Parts: sequence; structure tokens; C-alpha cells
Amino acid sequence: MVSETYVECLVARKSSFVIRLLRPLLIMLTVCCFIVGLMDIRSLIAAIVLGVASYFVYMNADIEYEYLYLDKEIKIDKVLAKSKRKKVVTYDIGRMEILAPVKSYHLDAFRNRELKSVDYSSGTDEDGKKYMMVYEGNQKVIWEPSAEMVKAIQMVAPRKVFTD
Repeated sequence: MVSETYVECLVARKSSFVIRLLRPLLIMLTVCCFIVGLMDIRSLIAAIVLGVASYFVYMNADIEYEYLYLDKEIKIDKVLAKSKRKKVVTYDIGRMEILAPVKSYHLDAFRNRELKSVDYSSGTDEDGKKYMMVYEGNQKVIWEPSAEMVKAIQMVAPRKVFTD
């Protein structure tokens, strides 16, 4: 008998102030250069370059992270502008050292260690929702799993998961 647990969670990343300011500014500059570009070829080329830059800023302004837990694996995907999906990383629960809330005292032993840090959270300061996972002793992952996902991981690795 195979027991598979499937939990999915979607977290929207908060856009930075610069991105929120840059997005409409680039669109306005693109339109202005295009209008002037009807008379001057250099402005038309500038409009094309600004249009491409606007596209990339638009795609990176609206980012969501999708966490998927299935069969002792956590998969994290990045969804750009609700239209394009990129596979980011897959973590094996067996190689995880600890999973606990960011402010937990269980993580004190890992705070002063030099670990590579990656952040797949919403970017807000709601520390009650953020968890830190130390993976293979050399990477700390900040993310915001749902309570259901934490419980599913805790069922597989009860000595490695803390919810305080």
C-alpha cells in the first residue's frame, strides 16, 4: 500500500517600490518614444528597446511562488505574471536538517553559520507565517508553507519539523 500526500500552496511575492515605480514610467516612455519615432528612426529604436524592457519589468513585477509537496519532495515553482511558470528547485525531505518558524529557538544553532540563503516568501514582514528550512547543512530556505503542508512534512519527518 502506497501512501502519497499531496499539498499545494501559492504565495504572492510583494513587488518592490522600484518595480512599482518603474513599470508605468517605462510604459509612458515607450509610448512617447513611439510617437516621436514616427518622425525619427532613433526614437523608434529607443521605443522598441523600452518596450522590451517594459515586458521584462512587467513579468518580474508580479511573481508568485507555488509550493508543492508530494511523496517526500517539496517542489517550488515561480509563476511570472500569472502566465509563465518556471521550475525553481526540488527539495528531498530526507536531506532536510530542520524546518521551523523563522523566530524559533530551534534554529539558534544555525543562525551564526555561514549558509547560502534563498528566499521564496512573499517578502512581507509577517514572521508568524515564514519558515526556515536548513537543507543539507549548507543552505537555508525562507518560505511560507501552509499549516496543512507543515503537518504533511511533519508526518514524514517528525523530529525535524517544529511549529513553535
